[in-house]
Amino acid sequence: MSRTPAPVTVATTTTRDGRSWGFTASSFCSLSLDPPLVLLCLARDAGSHTAFTQAGVFLVNVLAAEHAHLARHFATRGGEKVATSEFEPCEKGLPGLHEAAARVACSTYDILAGGDHSIIVGLVEDTHIGDRPPLAYCDRTFARPVPVPAATTTGVIP
Repeated sequence: MSRTPAPVTVATTTTRDGRSWGFTASSFCSLSLDPPLVLLCLARDAGSHTAFTQAGVFLVNVLAAEHAHLARHFATRGGEKVATSEFEPCEKGLPGLHEAAARVACSTYDILAGGDHSIIVGLVEDTHIGDRPPLAYCDRTFARPVPVPAATTTGVIP
């Protein structure tokens, strides 16, 4: 799977006691157009698992190319990750990154078992599209997507 490029996101939520939680995820994708659903995968042994499976809402921040440091920060275990980052209230009042390539605010639609992970299905309720290129992860390194030139007259991409 390391050869499969993936988006780099930081998902955040806030629990009823007002504590904010976040984790880095590359398992994030569109699931359905009608209704608009996305899925996000979280290890069941993650410290934030209970928060995300009980909060009822979450925000997925699609990181911009210059945010690799945030991906690393939120990939660590323990600590007050949101409080020690530049995240501020965004859609649904959830912690978000104003400079994100995109943000997707969701209510929890379903939670499914997926081996050692939970598959959190979110109903998309609000979005924000930024103007920065997204961060990707491939071959165990961060990357920035580069446009492929248009096909030549022979139909072969150089």
